[in-house]
Amino acid sequence: MKLDFDTDGGIGTRANLGVIVLETDETLEHEFPRLVVRPGVALYHTRIAMVPEIRPETLIHMEAALPASARLLPPALHFDAIGFGCTSASTVIGSDRVALAVQRACPGARVTDPLAATIAACRALGVRRLGFVTPYVAEVSSLMRLKLELAGIEIAGFGSFEEGNDRVVARITGASILRAVEAVAAQTPCDAVFVACTNLRCLDVLAEAEARIGRPVISSNLALAWHMLHLAGIDARCDRSLIRPR
Repeated sequence: MKLDFDTDGGIGTRANLGVIVLETDETLEHEFPRLVVRPGVALYHTRIAMVPEIRPETLIHMEAALPASARLLPPALHFDAIGFGCTSASTVIGSDRVALAVQRACPGARVTDPLAATIAACRALGVRRLGFVTPYVAEVSSLMRLKLELAGIEIAGFGSFEEGNDRVVARITGASILRAVEAVAAQTPCDAVFVACTNLRCLDVLAEAEARIGRPVISSNLALAWHMLHLAGIDARCDRSLIRPR
């Protein structure tokens, strides 16, 4: 017996969001649904090849692979916003080139990345002096600091775990992140603290970190989720704490 059926507009009646996740990332897919999923907003992931070692020479190779990864998002959908989930690679490749590579596969989609999203969040929050926490080796951290400064953001304090292996980064504890935020915030007055890297498990400690230092704390995943919603035309309020996990 052939059964009758009805169809509707699918899940993303308000917006379809796509995220390109690193092969080595163990955190973004866990945190993102808590930040972006709401009625009528659909979230889809695809992966991109990446070795565990986070160095400029490994990060730059992802530019050529971005179009193929973006093409693995559901082709029947129009994507309102696509995020590339790597702060360090976005720094090395450049946000403009990331967007062009993704749009080769998904023309018309608005594209962002954690670095571009953090700069947008700082401007929206009125942040001029930023405390800066990274897990990266010095070469990667220095380049990211330069990109933030070129965007008009003064780095008021800095600290890094100096870990080059992404598998290890995913296992850095929330307590370690809290201590890092407090230590950097205490170095010199700042308007907010940015904790870079989509693979750091920040989401569960953001509220406590903000309470301890009395200022906003922006993580890569938080900024990326907020900016994607904003680009997709979804009401993503921008107040002291951007958006809260659900």
